[in-house]
Amino acid sequence: MKYKVIILAPFALMLCACGASTSGSSTEPVDYVNPYIGNISHLLVPTFPNVHLPNSMLRMVPERGDYTSDRLNALPVIVTNHREKSAFKLSLQQPGTSGLVPVPSYSYDNEDLRPYSYSVNLDEAGIGVRFAPAAQSAIYQLSMKNESPSYLVLSTRDGLLRAEGNSISGYQNLDNGVRIYVYMETGQDVNGCFTLSDGNAVPADSAKGHDATMALAFATDVPVVDVRYGVSFISEEQAERNLRREIKSYDVDSVAAAARKIWNETLGRIEVETPDDNDKTIFYTALYRIHERPVCLSEEGRYFSASDGKVHDDEGHPFYTDDWIWDTYRAAHPMRVIIEPELEQNILRSYLRMASQTDSLWMPTFPEITGDTRRMNSNHGVASIADAYAKGLTDFDLALAYEACRRGIENKTLAPWSGLPAGELDRFYKERGYIPALAPGETEYIPEVHSFEKRQPVAVTLGTAYDQWCLSRIASFLGLEADSARYARASLNYRNLFNPDTRFFHPKDSAGRFIEPFEYRWPGGMGAREYYGENNGWIYRWDVPHNVPDLIALMGGPDSFCSELDRMFNEPLGRSKFDFYSQLPDHTGNVGQFSMANEPSLHIPYLYNYAGRPWMTQKRIRSLIRQWFRNDLMGIPGDEDGGGMSAFVVFSMLGFYPVTPGLPEYSIGSPFFDRAVIHLPGGKDFEIVAKNNSAHNKYIRTATLDGTPLEGPVLPHAPLANGGRLVFEMASEAAR
Repeated sequence: MKYKVIILAPFALMLCACGASTSGSSTEPVDYVNPYIGNISHLLVPTFPNVHLPNSMLRMVPERGDYTSDRLNALPVIVTNHREKSAFKLSLQQPGTSGLVPVPSYSYDNEDLRPYSYSVNLDEAGIGVRFAPAAQSAIYQLSMKNESPSYLVLSTRDGLLRAEGNSISGYQNLDNGVRIYVYMETGQDVNGCFTLSDGNAVPADSAKGHDATMALAFATDVPVVDVRYGVSFISEEQAERNLRREIKSYDVDSVAAAARKIWNETLGRIEVETPDDNDKTIFYTALYRIHERPVCLSEEGRYFSASDGKVHDDEGHPFYTDDWIWDTYRAAHPMRVIIEPELEQNILRSYLRMASQTDSLWMPTFPEITGDTRRMNSNHGVASIADAYAKGLTDFDLALAYEACRRGIENKTLAPWSGLPAGELDRFYKERGYIPALAPGETEYIPEVHSFEKRQPVAVTLGTAYDQWCLSRIASFLGLEADSARYARASLNYRNLFNPDTRFFHPKDSAGRFIEPFEYRWPGGMGAREYYGENNGWIYRWDVPHNVPDLIALMGGPDSFCSELDRMFNEPLGRSKFDFYSQLPDHTGNVGQFSMANEPSLHIPYLYNYAGRPWMTQKRIRSLIRQWFRNDLMGIPGDEDGGGMSAFVVFSMLGFYPVTPGLPEYSIGSPFFDRAVIHLPGGKDFEIVAKNNSAHNKYIRTATLDGTPLEGPVLPHAPLANGGRLVFEMASEAAR
């Protein structure tokens, strides 16, 4: 298979037309994926152009300062956690007058990156690079223009490397006592094994410590160096077995073709029809990003867990980690419930294993390769449990899940970014039903509170109320009606911070007084963390996904509710962009005070549905997707944390969204495609047809599900999961 080299900037519509196809001239789903979308961020962290298989252990990202950089830091081997630098660095070096270095800086050109392959020209070094991934192994082909002595160099930031014959193996130390192991070999004969000292190659068979480096020397007449390697979190021997199992030759094309096939099978679970290839690119790129994480750590039936530092038998259910649940529970997990239910159940089983491998039995919140980092606020793993079970995924230990979720909420502190046991704040919440705020200038005295992340009292109160609603649901599934009723009462705790005068959720001090004076647009220091969390009071005003009817009543009824939604989309920042974003850098993608860039906002445009104005949801969804999710380098408005924001795009372009994970239903928006088919497990299909659909015809005139008219903008989960047909009649004017 030949790959077309992209000469111009790759963020053009490169994959809509020029992606290589193994099936003749037809364009397949993976050809629409543009990994460069969002690679330049609006303010914070950009997306990364990942080359990997869906949810696989091995992920490769070209390592550079950011997309605009014209230098690569050697060649990556494996990215262990999202956003991290590669563990191990690979390079092909010809020493010349400058000598050898552990991590060379390469200028590069003509980069061509697909989900399943990578090629680049290291122009000044005269090296051509081709790469393709498997699940736990990968292959490089390095070609040289200059015929002079060369060295294949592998370095590790902190670890041990050994060389023997044509192979290098070893490990790199990560955080929390975790190690990543590698076994690497070349297909060419070598002239010796070396380590580096002051730029010189010194004969040796091992190196240890900071920037430990080993090199394999080649003769002058070797124009191509083939490299293949396996990785493991268990051992060097397991890394070699992973390589031997997955890659049998040094043929980059065959590995890329196998990876391409897997991607097409994965992305092909949803088939869309539209004359707009740009929409296909946005859609399939979003679907690709949902599959970056979590990653499978099972290696031939065993896995390493950072929860207890041990290797375990996976008992036939693969083990997954690296999932930032605060970001993903809203949409990424619900999307998997639909298209990959067995994967979702394996992920939930993995959470329960993590909890069981600790003394506390706390449900994880931010499980990573190196352990649960307990970031952000609330304990939303409970939402994924409740959502999966409510939608018919029942093949996991629900009683264990309930206990792990309950302990994670009651026995662990509710203070954000903390893994400490419950303390004074938690006792206050249980007694009074809200997290108290400090008055301006008051010194923090609670030891569990993070010095930068603060208390986030409104965000934590609202998030915990929702978590307790999810606990109530799980307790009910188990027949624990007393527990269910108790947590259902606690799920109303958001009312304790509702200010009837302003109709905002407003921080209170420990005496029950609202903090005054108060500004909802830019409250409480960096990221509004003294009161909210990354977003301002306008965003958290709508953070009651489990009881929208009650929120509408608190707001004064449907008309008042919709009026306030409208006001949010039109309320100015109130200060310069420089001042606003210097305090609220996560609060980008603004339409008035609404922020498209952060996960707590994702459900907000759908709230018009609950107040009898579905046409406003339809209008808002179409405009927000068009404004902020585009096929270009800045085509994502904020951090894309593990597929959470991309799942919003996938759902919304299909025409519905899970406003309330834990309820088996979806809120209907405005479909972007003339026809979409979700290919479900078991050979069933759910078809979505939008008749007379166009950019102008964004409004739904009628909707039928399997021939029966829908009485409201709600899609039940059961007919979706069992297969069916949803038909919309679209028009240019709203049906009111």
